[in-house]
Order: sequence, then structure tokens, then C-alpha cells
Amino acid sequence: MRYTHAFFDLDGTITNSAPGITHSVQYALKKMGIEPPPAEELLGFIGPALTWGFSHYFGMNETDSKKAVEYYRENYRASGMLECEVYEGIPTLLRELNDAGVICVLATSKPHIFANRILAHFGLDRYFTLVSGPELDGTRGEKHEVISYALSQLALTDPSSILMIGDRYHDVLGAARYGIDCAGVLWGFGDQTELTDAGAKYLCASPKEIKALLLQ
Repeated sequence: MRYTHAFFDLDGTITNSAPGITHSVQYALKKMGIEPPPAEELLGFIGPALTWGFSHYFGMNETDSKKAVEYYRENYRASGMLECEVYEGIPTLLRELNDAGVICVLATSKPHIFANRILAHFGLDRYFTLVSGPELDGTRGEKHEVISYALSQLALTDPSSILMIGDRYHDVLGAARYGIDCAGVLWGFGDQTELTDAGAKYLCASPKEIKALLLQ
């Protein structure tokens, strides 16, 4: 078994979190005095840090971006967090990886306090040895920082033993910084061009293909 550790992204990889995230962004924009666009135009918020999204898409400065994130979290805590569903085949994949001895780690740009609650809600927390995500104050806000934290917590020094699994270019680039291979999943919010251009080593159309990569 080449890969002994699987680092999973959350949004767009394990869960379809679009409803909760886009509704929370709309809520934040209204609180900031901005008429929000339709939810389908806000899918770019899924994956990267929220402050980046508010700055990139709406031109907010650092202070306003942070305020928008506070408003976002008001709605996210109240209802948005669990406006998501687990992709078909993911629970089976995680169970089979665990049974085969693969160590599963969650490496997400979502604050770990929320990620842990989502995993527990869906009964998936049992499959993960570690959940690595940002703090609410923005510490570890970038995907490469999340990956670095996981590496240090597990004392992992051999990048060839790790496979990052995610749906956006941030996952690919964050993994590449440490020499880690990345499998881009095609059921999330990125597309084949985005993942290929970022340098994903593999493209997978289903959880079964992820299993084949890890257990071949």
C-alpha cells in the first residue's frame, strides 16, 4: 500500500455543503448592505477562506471582510452548518479505508469547531484520527497551513505516504507545497480544468476510484 494516510477536504469532497454556505453568504451580504446575488453565483465561496471570498468577489477591505465573516457565522451557527448532505459512497469509503489500515485525516478550510460538529452529526467522526482546520480567529486560515498542522500533529515526514483528496485548486496547491500527491474529485465544486491546471496527479469521478488509488 503506497499511501498510508488520506487527507480529506470537507466541503465538496465529503459533504455537499452548498446550501448552508451560500445562504450564510447571502445573509452576511445583506447585513453589510449589499444585495446578494443568487445562490448559484456564490459557489466560489466554497473551498477557500471566507475572508478571501468577500475580498475577491465583493472588493471588501480587510476590516469589512472580517465583519462579513462574523455575520456569516451568525447564520452558519444558527442553521447553515447542517444544511448539507454527505455524498453517496463516502461513508462506505471511509469505513473500508479504516478497515484496511489507512489513517484518515480531515484537512479543511472550515474552522475545526464546525467541522467536528458536522462529522459527529453524520456519524463520520469515528473514521478520522485527526481533524485539522482553522481557529475562529483565522489562525491556519490557508489550506497549506491546515496541512502543515496535520503533518506536525502526526509527526509525518514522508510526503510520498500521503494522498490529499479534495475538489478545489487550493487542495492541490496546499498539498504540493509539501510534496504531497493530490487526487482531485469531480463531484465537488471544482472542475477538471481547475484541478488539472493546479497540478492534481489524479482525477476521480467517484469514491470507488479513491478507494482503488489508496488500496491498489
